[in-house]
Amino acid sequence: MLRTLVAGFIALHHFSDAAPPSPPPPPVPSGGVDVTPDSPPPVYHTMSDFDFQSFNLALNQEYIELDLFHYGLAKFSQQEFLDAGLGPEYQFLIEYMADQEVGHAEMVSNIIYPYGAKPCQYQYPFDTVRGFLDFCQKLTRWGESGVYGFLPHLDNRAPAELLINSITTEARQQMAFRQLEGLFPMAVWFVAGIPQAWAWTMLSPYLVHCPAENPYIKWQIFPYLNVTNNPIAIRNDSKAAVSTNVSAISYPGYEVNFQWDNPGMNVSYDLKYQTTSTAGPPKYALWVSQLNATYTPLYNIDTDNNYASAKQPGGMVFGNNTAPIFNDTMFVALTDDNPYVTPYNLSLVNPHIVAGPAIYQAG
Repeated sequence: MLRTLVAGFIALHHFSDAAPPSPPPPPVPSGGVDVTPDSPPPVYHTMSDFDFQSFNLALNQEYIELDLFHYGLAKFSQQEFLDAGLGPEYQFLIEYMADQEVGHAEMVSNIIYPYGAKPCQYQYPFDTVRGFLDFCQKLTRWGESGVYGFLPHLDNRAPAELLINSITTEARQQMAFRQLEGLFPMAVWFVAGIPQAWAWTMLSPYLVHCPAENPYIKWQIFPYLNVTNNPIAIRNDSKAAVSTNVSAISYPGYEVNFQWDNPGMNVSYDLKYQTTSTAGPPKYALWVSQLNATYTPLYNIDTDNNYASAKQPGGMVFGNNTAPIFNDTMFVALTDDNPYVTPYNLSLVNPHIVAGPAIYQAG
């Protein structure tokens, strides 16, 4: 009898310890795109010419990064890297970043299969290790910003998610190259996005020859712009560092001198492309950094020799006592007008671009 009561007690005790029913989940906030069970399955492919040409440009960017990182490692000796403060561990980091580009290129190729481009032959504007690092941090800046500029405008959002997954890695690469160069790693609060035509204009000079079957890149190439007195990021005494106490190498009011090409020049790989502009005479320098697109007037304008000057603007991101707007590796172009644009619709300024953009090394 006692055993029966004990067994009954144990059974009752186990029953009372059972977990209570789980409450229903809270209601999902209304809105959103493709987030319900009845949403169509994602298709990781381009669905418009805009999408295809955006990914086509991105693939060409991934290929040059892959080639550039390997090229720099092969061009310079171990001693030259050591003299620049880069031991074997830092060199391996660059090699690993090249491996990342293998994955990025394969992913983008799969999205635009079977029409993806193949690697090209390239030319680079450096002959020292420090010049190599400086070009890497500039190239990855317009590569990163060029993707940010078109992601919100893609017709198909599914492959946009994959490109986000790769471009976040490229953002880390850009910061790492700044550190390897001895620059302050991230001297801005926000990284600006730029239109495809801006990224293609800056990328196009470095492509020399490409396979004939590579898809034509349809984005506009503006006349090239040169900042003849760009602040110097390469310092002989700088070494690789996680961070430094120098976050700016220019200042508001700094006189910046520009020289630019005329439109109609045959450029880029196999001279297949031509620079174009629908703008009138230049009147403004357009500075794009963080959340801002800021115009300053040009002066000393010489349209016979395509020369002009402007002052670097100042200002803070959110007013007093916040971050300087114009810092880090940023962009500048020359325009014939000063239309109001924002980060989301920056491409609306394209009809007004006389030349550029170019990288401006503010910090």
